[in-house]
Amino acid sequence: MGFRSVLSKPFASFIVGQQKKWSADPGKYQSKIFNEIVSKAADTVFGKDHAFDEIKGYDDYKKRVPIRDYEELSPYVKQILEGKSDVLWPGKPEYFSKTSGTTSGVKYIPITKESLPNHINSARNALLSYVHETGKSRFLDGKLIFLSGSPELGQKAGIHTGRLSGIVNHHVPGYLRTNQMPSYATNCIEDWEQKLEKIIDETIGQNMTLISGIPPWVQMYFDRIQERTGKKIKDVFPNFDLFVYGGVNFEPYRAKLFDSIGRKVDSIETYPASEGFIAYQDTQHEEGLLLLSNSGIFFEFIPADEYFNENPTRLSIEEVKTGVNYAVIINSNAGLWGYSIGDTVKFVSTNPHRLLVTGRIKHFISAFGEHVIGEEVEKAMKYTVAKFPETEIVEFTVAPQVTPEEGLPLHEWYVEFSNSPSDLSAFEKELNLQLQKLNTYYDDLQSGSILRSLKIIQLNKNSFIEYMKSQGKLGGQNKVPRLSNDRKIADELIKYRISE
Repeated sequence: MGFRSVLSKPFASFIVGQQKKWSADPGKYQSKIFNEIVSKAADTVFGKDHAFDEIKGYDDYKKRVPIRDYEELSPYVKQILEGKSDVLWPGKPEYFSKTSGTTSGVKYIPITKESLPNHINSARNALLSYVHETGKSRFLDGKLIFLSGSPELGQKAGIHTGRLSGIVNHHVPGYLRTNQMPSYATNCIEDWEQKLEKIIDETIGQNMTLISGIPPWVQMYFDRIQERTGKKIKDVFPNFDLFVYGGVNFEPYRAKLFDSIGRKVDSIETYPASEGFIAYQDTQHEEGLLLLSNSGIFFEFIPADEYFNENPTRLSIEEVKTGVNYAVIINSNAGLWGYSIGDTVKFVSTNPHRLLVTGRIKHFISAFGEHVIGEEVEKAMKYTVAKFPETEIVEFTVAPQVTPEEGLPLHEWYVEFSNSPSDLSAFEKELNLQLQKLNTYYDDLQSGSILRSLKIIQLNKNSFIEYMKSQGKLGGQNKVPRLSNDRKIADELIKYRISE
């Protein structure tokens, strides 16, 4: 064994010991973070605007600080971009994480000196939790690949600016730098397909032991390797032991990914966002991701069905329940206050607090009041594929069709199969049945002859890749929304339809 794998075990034991302390009493640590960040930001522009110096507790805070999304927080960000200090947090941010907005175009999310450890240490601790639980550390001695955005940084108002994955790349610990891949020069290539070919050039023949990235882009990497070599990934990288992913639900990709590998490998799910690292999988034996309740973020949760109310219920970590869909709100040492990151989660345990990411608060279909969410379409597809085991999915998304050429309105599922079901009509019926079971409103609308059964639109090979390329979003951390309440994506994808 190499020195990395040997030294990782006592360090992992220490980190997991600390983790057990804060996860056993999250209310205590959340309260401490709340008091610290409110006190520290009292003299900022935001702190003065919201009378932070008068806040005595969480109830006071809720009265003074409303829930905001990026568009509503952007006037404060604009002040920082104009060169002003002490706006959302004392001083100026260390970085701006640059990400795509919805109505605001580019978003600039501040990362401060104090919030940087949340992004850096959380990914490390996820790996150390795995080492501690399984005893497996050999992967640390091999080559590690992180499929990510470019680490090249620009500047805005003298502040380094770039994609989160690129920023984090600058802070990979020195002991991992020597076995990190791809090379810096290759990572800086902006064109995803050109970059992918260079990554393959550099990694084929190497002792790859850990591969990390968003599942659809890792799948693309595997596909290209198989095209070049004619081999399964296990034969190209025989010591590949661990897959680390985040950003999307792994389930729709699992079967095809493991088929490409040629065997199952262990995996670790993470939940990073530009606004903060929220949770990670701390065990291979329990469902859900451990909420990071001691990492500079004070969390709030709003029941998802109240999110658009004028005065929604705002809950602390001690008030949440299992089985309820919540919108995630963060308050942090990056200077984000009452900030809605747009995600929804559901707790599967409150001792410790483990959660599942269930979707996006604005990604749903409710053309007729059905309010179908991401979790439901992903589960419906998962359960259906289990009944048609020959089926392999590359990617899919769902949209309403309110004005079909004939018949009642319906949901259209745009699906790229790598291996189609043997009986598409039966698959379609089963998929519709599973969605009816998961969403009673959808079931009622069909029983009431308002909606008809869903329809699958089969797409040609590489349709989603071509679509993402057409949008300038191929590769990196970009992903296709699982569903939407309009037809913007559907109307673009229809051109890739397989002729009937």
